This record gives sequence, structure tokens and C-alpha cells, in this order.
Amino acid sequence: MLDYDEEADAYDATRGGEARAQAAAEAVLGLIPEDARRLLDVACGTGIVTRRLAAARPATLVTGADLTQGMTRMAAARLPGAVVRADSRRLPFPDRTFDAVTSVWLLHLMDHPADVGRVVAECARVLRPGGVYVTSVDKAAAHDVGSDIDALLAPRPRRPAQDAADAVAEHAARHGLRPAGQAAFRGHGQGRSPRGTIADLRRGWFTALPPGDPLAERLAGRLAALPDQDRPRADPRFSVRSFRKPPAGCSP
Repeated sequence: MLDYDEEADAYDATRGGEARAQAAAEAVLGLIPEDARRLLDVACGTGIVTRRLAAARPATLVTGADLTQGMTRMAAARLPGAVVRADSRRLPFPDRTFDAVTSVWLLHLMDHPADVGRVVAECARVLRPGGVYVTSVDKAAAHDVGSDIDALLAPRPRRPAQDAADAVAEHAARHGLRPAGQAAFRGHGQGRSPRGTIADLRRGWFTALPPGDPLAERLAGRLAALPDQDRPRADPRFSVRSFRKPPAGCSP
């Protein structure tokens, strides 16, 4: 896994910047009721999306939480007094605190299904009855856009997709959350180019393929032979799902 303390300063610029953040915020907000008064953004990262959630809903008290010091430092600059450092598997909030909880680009980072279950359980715990949980799903699959780069990368080993949509829905159901909606948004500026993908291979962004691995170098050689070395291929389209906690008095 990447060191997100080290990545913090460059994170936004390498992941679509403000354009991607705007698209993500719009997709998430489309799944959150207008009358939500308290929202928790789990794994808020640099706060680039969290800030937009807060700006779009001025009547909603938005709180961000992230595990890494580098990320919380940047998020706190964007949302002063509204960011806490916290492990998503052990959130420091009482039960039934929030009307909405979001976790965008988090579940795919978990190493084991049990950790995904713990995150979903915590998000469900701090959610009020009738509240909504929104999370991204199938992140790795979104990057496979059918390009020539994807065809060359096909032989690489892959980590199990802990954020597979069906698996996330099962975790949600286990904690009393019902499917409520879905949306998608464009990952602006994240289309792969051959030269950029070679750099990603050599810095370990493909986490199941360590830098310097013979296969990584073979793939880098093949990528270097592709045309249009600096032309980005199609942007990914990311998916988000929402789940509702039944109102008080309703059986899950």
C-alpha cells in the first residue's frame, strides 16, 4: 500500500485535482437527502471532496476523518476545526451521530474482507436511523477502460477487490443497511498514458507488482513500444452506492 503521509502533498495533482473532486462531490451529494444535517466523510484524505460537500450544503455540519497525519493536515487547512484523525475501523463518535456517512476511495485499500466489514459496521453504527451511507465500489475495475495499455497490463497479478459491489452490499446487509441508490462519475485527468504507466509501475502503484519485479520490467518494455507515449487514454468512470439505515421501529 502507498504511504499516504508521503503522498499527501502531491495527492490531488496526481489524481484529477479539482475536476475529479467536483465530479465525485456531485455524485455523492446526489445520493444524500437534502435534509441531512450532520455528515461524516470517512477517509477524507486531503479534504478536496469534503470541502465541496460542505460548500454545497451550508446547512449541513460536515466532519472529515482520516488515519494519516499528512492527509489530516491538508484537510484541516480546507475545513478548519472540522477534521479529526481516526481509524475508519474504530470511529471516535457515539452511536447514531450522523444523518449521512461517506467513504469514497477507502474500501479498496483494505487487505482483508474482515476489515471491510469493520469499516461498514462502524459507518452503520454512527449512522442515525433513516440515515444514508455512501461508498465507492469497484475502483480497480474502473481503471480498465479497454485501452491498449489495459491489454498489455492484463497478465499482471491483482489484489482481491475488497470493494467489489456485491461484497460491499453483503457487508451492508449484515449491518442492517438496505440498498438505496447508485451513481457514477468521471475520473477527470486519470486516463493512463504509456509513459505515465511505466512510471507508476516503477514506483509501486500497482500494489501486487513490486518495483523492480521482472514482470514489471517486461511490462514496462512493452508499454514503451506503444504509440502516443504521452497521450492519456480514456478516463475511468467510478461507481458509488448508497445504503439506508431503516428508520426507528422498522425491522432491517
